[in-house]
Amino acid sequence: MTAHSPDLNVARRAAELSLAAEQTVDLLVIGGGITGVGVALDAASRGLSVTLLEGEDLAFGTSRFSSKLVHGGLRYLATGDVATAKESAFERHLLMTRIAPHLIRSLPQLLPFTTGLTARQRAAGAVGMALGDLLRMRAGTPRRFLPPPRLVSARTAQRLFPSLAGAGLRGGMLSYDGQLIDDARLVVTVARTAASLGARVLTRVRALELRVDGATAEDVLTGERLDMRARSVVNATGVWAGSLDESITVRPSRGTHIVLDAADLGDPSSALTIPHEGSISRFVFALPQQHGRVIVGLTDEDAPGPVPRVPEPTEGEIEFLLANLNRVLTVPITRTQVRGSFAGLRPLVDTGAASTADISRRHLVSVSERGFVNVLGGKLTTYRRMAEDAVDLAVASAGLDAGVSRTASLRLTDSAMRAVLDAGVSRTASLRLTDSAMRAEDSGGRGHISPATIDFAVRAEGAMTADDVLDRRTRLGLVDDDRERQRAFVESEVAEILATFS
Repeated sequence: MTAHSPDLNVARRAAELSLAAEQTVDLLVIGGGITGVGVALDAASRGLSVTLLEGEDLAFGTSRFSSKLVHGGLRYLATGDVATAKESAFERHLLMTRIAPHLIRSLPQLLPFTTGLTARQRAAGAVGMALGDLLRMRAGTPRRFLPPPRLVSARTAQRLFPSLAGAGLRGGMLSYDGQLIDDARLVVTVARTAASLGARVLTRVRALELRVDGATAEDVLTGERLDMRARSVVNATGVWAGSLDESITVRPSRGTHIVLDAADLGDPSSALTIPHEGSISRFVFALPQQHGRVIVGLTDEDAPGPVPRVPEPTEGEIEFLLANLNRVLTVPITRTQVRGSFAGLRPLVDTGAASTADISRRHLVSVSERGFVNVLGGKLTTYRRMAEDAVDLAVASAGLDAGVSRTASLRLTDSAMRAVLDAGVSRTASLRLTDSAMRAEDSGGRGHISPATIDFAVRAEGAMTADDVLDRRTRLGLVDDDRERQRAFVESEVAEILATFS
């Protein structure tokens, strides 16, 4: 297989867009979220020629609005969906140990035994975590990646999450799960890995109509209409899938998070798991993040009607999250302390369930009446399996000559490696650096971004605008104050770098 550069930029886009409009590829992928880039990587790794079209930027939709967990499916165990829990645990194992260990860390999660936690919730939490550990063992994940759950004292619980109320606290249960450095970063890294195997990753190219042998598309930057030809097509557009195949009924579910300063919570070193009142299967999580932030989420609300370009949290959802968090804190967090908020739409397959919370998170892969493959549903953790199933079906339905999937053992490219080598750092030293370490050293502190980070985003990660950098190559855009403070600088830097490609 011919090696290619993983770098994505406007020069490569222009060259490959011209070729894509002239040549017939094995597989045309529509959608640049985690599912679409996963499909492109799976197909390219099998030796198929691939073009991916994304009408906006990579990770523009739901993929950047997750809880950033690579989780083992504890919630699915609680609802009796053992198959989904097993699949999640296995895919988490692959991501943490083989595919992306440089993008994922082990995250301690504390279930506090507070006065508001019923005996039923406490027992369900303990049993669920024990069963989750059995799934970890069955998946083969070593304890050095995910330590087993254990009971902790009230003192330890407050050390892990300092703002936790001590009155009536009787310790808690500590378990571990996987946490992404950033969900949008995973998408970009998968896309770059696909590009390194020859896939054409074309952003700002919108598919207007799909057919079994290709698509009519538009170059968003110029307005030019394009005819893309392919032997097989995969629709991986998530909540927008129904706009390209009217036979699909997607039932979007809105998941909202709020962004807090970690200092307001005592700079916790553990996540916090808070069951909904009276529930053993629904939780609110407080999750420490990079840049001194904690995100708190999430909701599960029906979102009927037209799909918005960018979903907006409701005030009711923000208040709901604050109310659940404040149930277990010494000093309540006020609305004025919320630094930002975001919402994503889960692309659930409508089953007629009374609530979106009752709809299975299993993914659906099928051939449409017009002959192309649809893939939707599922979760970020299981993107690789979704992609494998979609490519298997595309290969079978189109009679393509391709082998079995290789992605279970294919490590994603490490963008930090390329950056430090280009900067003249020795290979031995570079092996000790990860993407997160490079960006932590490079960030210049909370709410700041350096020219080096912007340069890499534009030259190697396909960023074309300040929003691409602020919202999807870094996550400074999650906090409005940080965004506004950095916007003019980032816009200037992006324009200057883009000019070098002219």
